[in-house]
Amino acid sequence: MTWWHVLVGFLLPNLLGYGGGPAMIPLLQDQAVTHYHWLSNAEFANVLALGNVLPGPIATKMATFIGYQVEGWLGLVLALAATVVPSAIALILLMRLLNRFRQSDAVKGMTAMVQPVITVLMIALTWEFGKTSVLKIGWIQSLIIAALSLWLMQWRKVHPALVIVGAFAYGGVVLPLFQ
Repeated sequence: MTWWHVLVGFLLPNLLGYGGGPAMIPLLQDQAVTHYHWLSNAEFANVLALGNVLPGPIATKMATFIGYQVEGWLGLVLALAATVVPSAIALILLMRLLNRFRQSDAVKGMTAMVQPVITVLMIALTWEFGKTSVLKIGWIQSLIIAALSLWLMQWRKVHPALVIVGAFAYGGVVLPLFQ
């Protein structure tokens, strides 16, 4: 029944992850790490980081990797289908509805009210990743790397992929020298 778990494990985040790939990440983390225990939190963070370095939508890359890890090629196909097909069908149907009710206050309200929920999901995920980072490299290095990443991406406008590659290089080259 693992194939069924892969299908459901990726279908639920896809159906509930309103707001695109970044909004799905906390839901994917919940399914892959907390619910099914396919990955540890650190492994999930590595998949997320590598997925962000590569071109293309993050949710599909994560689904294909995790699905393959769990159930081989069948898992890859099921996870990818569960991630892409419902959204594609929903997009077609919702665009027809949206065009019909574009000026409705209800549609505008629904869109505005889901944003705080997505914000909380992202904060919870950040908290989990932060805890893992502090456990592995300590809170001083975690804070320095987080602050440096924020500065590079927000004020220096460095692409996040380059910041992630820099963090990998630091972790692979510098950290082993001090252990």
